[in-house]
Amino acid sequence: MTTAEIAKDFTELLKQGDSHSAAARYNADDIVSYEAMEGPMAVCGGKEAVKQKGEWWEANHEVHGGSVDGPYVNGDQFALRFKFDITPKSTGERVTMDEVGLYTVKNGKISEERFYY
Repeated sequence: MTTAEIAKDFTELLKQGDSHSAAARYNADDIVSYEAMEGPMAVCGGKEAVKQKGEWWEANHEVHGGSVDGPYVNGDQFALRFKFDITPKSTGERVTMDEVGLYTVKNGKISEERFYY
């Protein structure tokens, strides 16, 4: 599959609310995930660690709605824009989350993801 094909299918799965299948299908075993923050989840290496980061996020946030825009493809990378209406369980304050994810594809899998917010 080309980067554009991977980006399209990955994005469609996310838009359907199936992030678990998207990650299982397209994340490389040695994927590295970078968040724009300090702390233990700022950098996660490996498919299982990225999965656990996602599970932590889901367990600690109530999602009221959201959208995924894109993909925007350039070479071996594609970007997605995420907007979510969430309530972090730690604060109980409803907020809007707006971020961009930049994904790098190598050998038919997503080898890196970087989030900007």
